[in-house]
Amino acid sequence: MRAFSLPLPTLLAGFVGVLVGYASSAAIIWQAAHAAGASPEVIAGWMTMLGIGMGVSTLVLTLWFRAPVLTAWSTPGAALLATSLEGVSLNEAIGVFMFASALIVLCGVTGLFARLMKVIPHSLAAAMLAGILLRFGLQAFSTMQDHLLLCGGMFIAWLLAKAVAPRYAIVVTLLVGLLLAAVSGNIATDAVSIAPVLPTFIAPHFTFSTLLGVGLPFFLVTMASQNAPGIATMQAAGYRLPVSTLMVVTGGIALLLAPFGVFSICIAAITAAICQSPDAHPDADKRWLAAAAAGGFYLLAGVAGGSIATLLTALPEAWVVMLAGLALLGTISGSLWQALVNESERDATVVTFLVTASGFALWGISSAFWGLVAGGVSVWLLRRRAV
Repeated sequence: MRAFSLPLPTLLAGFVGVLVGYASSAAIIWQAAHAAGASPEVIAGWMTMLGIGMGVSTLVLTLWFRAPVLTAWSTPGAALLATSLEGVSLNEAIGVFMFASALIVLCGVTGLFARLMKVIPHSLAAAMLAGILLRFGLQAFSTMQDHLLLCGGMFIAWLLAKAVAPRYAIVVTLLVGLLLAAVSGNIATDAVSIAPVLPTFIAPHFTFSTLLGVGLPFFLVTMASQNAPGIATMQAAGYRLPVSTLMVVTGGIALLLAPFGVFSICIAAITAAICQSPDAHPDADKRWLAAAAAGGFYLLAGVAGGSIATLLTALPEAWVVMLAGLALLGTISGSLWQALVNESERDATVVTFLVTASGFALWGISSAFWGLVAGGVSVWLLRRRAV
């Protein structure tokens, strides 16, 4: 019998996929958990369980279908949570996680995924996402005023890497930022721990205002900005798998693990493309090996979740803010383009974008929800006028 072998490029594809995912959004997740009032110990447990959840889901789906199915957390969703969980208790945050995951499972069971995406115009969902993420972009560059060496150096590194090797721009930015923070003595090394941290069970608490104002927009952003591109990326690579099954499995695992801090598990897009490309393996039927390797690296990252969380705590806040902002620039620009490309809906999408970005809240319901409402009413009225 021929011995099993895993080509080095395939192994590296899985490693890079996980590395890029963590480098581009771990800081955003830290901000979201911090906004909900999570302690460093709780955040460390969340990072542990997120790694385990993504590792298990990636391995289950990849081995089941013998196709490169890479899962990820919802980076746009984490950004929404970071802006919406201020003043929300940890128990209510867990309720939001469970609510959104339950809706994803419902979409999978009923097959409503495709129809749901048609209910809300894609341009409005994109405008809402752009409004949510605007704060991250503004904060990234406003930090330069007080942290010019660190943030300016990270921006220059990102810009140069984006011109030469765009896929690894965030990885290069992360490493340069670490180097600059270390040289300037801004890393609290005594706060870094390498010991594994077990997750803490947090009972959910459901309130109407948080479910409607945070949970519903979080669900919509996750589906429109993470799952939909993930499915499209997979299909473009030639892997047409049952979408409903993918939704049930990923949503179900996230629902089960939500009390331990797993806010979402979705179908990956950008990082999955690394494992689905010919660079991962020349034989399309064997690229699932790269995703399987990624699943293994996810599990290792889960074991090291405590170290990742304490490192983020030990680093200066400006580093976290700058990395998060630069990691989201592509999503911000893409969302703005999708929001404005349809001229007939442009006025309504601008309304959605501005209301969402304003931070306007009413009856305890966040601006993301009201942005969709204002945009939806605008679309309806402007269409009637056009008729």
